[in-house]
Amino acid sequence: MFRFLVRRMLGAGAILLIISAITFCLFYAVPADPARSFCGKICSPTDLETVRTNLGMHEALPLQYWHWFVALFVGRTYPAWGDCAAPCLGYSFANHEPVLATILDRFPTTISLTLGAAVVFLVLGVGAGMLAAHKQGSLLDKSASAISLTFSSMQIYFIGTLAMYFLVRQTGLLPEPHDGSITEDPAAWFSGLLLPWIVLALIFTANYTRMTRSSMIEQLSEDHVRTARAKGMPGRTVFMRYAWRGSLGQIITILGIDLGSLLGGAIITETTFNLHGIGRLSIDAVVDNDLPMLMAVVLVAAGLIVLFNIVVDAAYALIDPRIRLA
Repeated sequence: MFRFLVRRMLGAGAILLIISAITFCLFYAVPADPARSFCGKICSPTDLETVRTNLGMHEALPLQYWHWFVALFVGRTYPAWGDCAAPCLGYSFANHEPVLATILDRFPTTISLTLGAAVVFLVLGVGAGMLAAHKQGSLLDKSASAISLTFSSMQIYFIGTLAMYFLVRQTGLLPEPHDGSITEDPAAWFSGLLLPWIVLALIFTANYTRMTRSSMIEQLSEDHVRTARAKGMPGRTVFMRYAWRGSLGQIITILGIDLGSLLGGAIITETTFNLHGIGRLSIDAVVDNDLPMLMAVVLVAAGLIVLFNIVVDAAYALIDPRIRLA
């Protein structure tokens, strides 16, 4: 297990390095001048030249990337701001503030949105799938399948906009989505994310309902399950110990993919519900031509997606003893 995790972490580091290099090169491929974005609208040629010198933009592109990469581990000194301690992600061209501080300020909103929604759609989806498998062929089973197919075909921006209109502005059943801190005001944090969680749960629950149902029905037809029944083991024990545990591998696989999708789709989700997380920050970085902020957002999002996949792979061996990670 340890050797597997080390190899996966080394591979993850290589992936993040490639992603950061591609993002850096693509940013400089656009015609806009990052130095002018940093300097502002009222910027004399002398000021513009000073900005380029302070940011090291006179250097070759590979050398600029190398300085940015090294700063992640040893920090960097900027003539305009002073020392930037490791991990140094630079200073924003738009607001002239440390990129890392801005990321840490916005990160709780995105992670709360992602993990909270995951808890909701896991509980609802897996629960509905288990009931459908237990009542296979019944009206409950057919209804769960039909509802899951309906909601799985919808998109966040569509159902989210409808939910905002009917549940918030027309009826006032739910509060307006807003940012909040779980440590400062848990009630406000919960109420601000309740509607996004519900909408995301409606969309993602469908996949877990279908996956859990089909996986558990398949597990119930396995030889070891029939043997357990033949030995007189109670049906509830067989259902939970063998069918449920055997289907966990597929559920965890799709969960790892969906967590990455939630992070990658945070741009749409946060824009739909007017939340100020990392997704909204990435849009602002593109509009403002803010290279340090854009690089940091891409690196953090990619790192989390890779991390989720490593955790999913490692969880296989813990869930199913038949799997050994080599």
